[in-house]
Amino acid sequence: MTCIRLTPFQDCDNIMPSTALWLDPFRSLKPTEQALLDQAGVSISLVRTFDDLASSLKRFDDEPALLILGLGSDIELLKETWEMFGRTHEKLVVICRVERKHLELAVAAMRHGACHVLAADDWSADAWRDALLCMNGRSDDAAIAGRTPLVSTVQSKSSNNAARPRHAVRSVVFVDPVSIKLLALAQRVAQAQVSVLLEGPTGSGKEVLARVLHESSPSQSGPFIGLNCAALPEHMIEDMLFGHEKGAFTGAVKDHRGMFEQAQGGTIFLDEVGDLPIALQAKLLRVLQERSLVKLGSERSVALDVRVIAATNKNLRLAIERREFREDLYFRLSTFKLRVPSIAERRGDVLPLVARVLSRHQRGDKSWTVSPAAQACLLSYGWPGNVREIENVVQRAMVLCPDHHIDEHHLLFDDAPDPVGLLTALHDSTELPCPVDPLTSEPTGSLACDDMEQVGRSKLQAVVKQSENHVIRSALETSRNRVEAAQKLGISPRTLRYKLAQLRDHGLGQMASA
Repeated sequence: MTCIRLTPFQDCDNIMPSTALWLDPFRSLKPTEQALLDQAGVSISLVRTFDDLASSLKRFDDEPALLILGLGSDIELLKETWEMFGRTHEKLVVICRVERKHLELAVAAMRHGACHVLAADDWSADAWRDALLCMNGRSDDAAIAGRTPLVSTVQSKSSNNAARPRHAVRSVVFVDPVSIKLLALAQRVAQAQVSVLLEGPTGSGKEVLARVLHESSPSQSGPFIGLNCAALPEHMIEDMLFGHEKGAFTGAVKDHRGMFEQAQGGTIFLDEVGDLPIALQAKLLRVLQERSLVKLGSERSVALDVRVIAATNKNLRLAIERREFREDLYFRLSTFKLRVPSIAERRGDVLPLVARVLSRHQRGDKSWTVSPAAQACLLSYGWPGNVREIENVVQRAMVLCPDHHIDEHHLLFDDAPDPVGLLTALHDSTELPCPVDPLTSEPTGSLACDDMEQVGRSKLQAVVKQSENHVIRSALETSRNRVEAAQKLGISPRTLRYKLAQLRDHGLGQMASA
């Protein structure tokens, strides 16, 4: 056993244990690797079995214990660790190491209580320092360092131990250095009960950051109430926000508590606040200034203890110049302003987000993998649709991929429709049936590349149509309902109904009735 003092971390408020326990039944620790840990200032004590681990944990008593756990192709070892030691040693903290080819395990490990996840082949001093700083909540230091983990978590203060899977822990992706800096700033802002304005493009994760602000704040035990200001008719928003008394208008048969009242002691999130009607902006300003409201039909003032977080994808400064948004309301909402960058500005988040989508939509025990070529393709794409487009692209790949290994030709991006690429993906991933005429349902025979020009446009359209039908069939077979199938295909449910109606007209009734 080799012990190396953790000299870089002796100022961490005495939280960091002097020695980390190392358990990895899948890989042996080489002398050269141990020397790299030495350079990073990591002190380890090797344990080979759960019995050894139990004996080692007894030395820590009620002190924090750090376990560096090597995972194989699943997280069963992590689950067994919690089952055996989670209740007996409340201050056990786990850092997991996974192979890069098992990218999806990073998210799964975080969901099951791991404090941090490192690539198994990463021995750099900065990466290990970030891991240990993450364990101690040192987000600012981690943001300064140039290296980042596969996945980083934000945890509610009601759970003092990141290692407790039975607590509610929100795992979010803040991996890119830009994201880590934003997270560190957001956690600092969360401690002050000030209004926050989040600016950023659609689908960049503004609501996720709003929940981080709430869960990192002193009022995290209170409710989090959200309202999309662009999703409701103008005559309903006032009632939704401020409520009414019984008898205030025809149909008001009982008192209604608006969202501000429902958020008492917590946070109200006003999404797309730039679309708030101008007449309602004055009422909202008055409520924010006086910290109280008067419900419709009432004369009694209701005092408010609510933290307001607003979000917009618009340029509110430009909206003020156009007299579409009140300047005084802008300054009231933007006591502190945070900009959420697009995915193109934080590419380090792309692969962890892909892993999270794969984990969320996984069915059964078989894990998904992503080839290096596909990873490079995902990293080089511009992602104009941000996180939502990542979900669409990954779900399409899951539809096209039969063997749980996503390759480059399975990736269909929104701004680059490619029927030929789609045909290639289908031929590579499934046994494509012989093309049929969509009007007669009769086989048209195989199409060789040399014969394509002779077949003509109508035949090519028939092949593309057949390929589209095959993709729709795959989506329906792997989804619980048509709404989920439409999401996987990246189209609206209405468009899916239209395409199924076309199939029914062409005599393919079995799939259309799915």
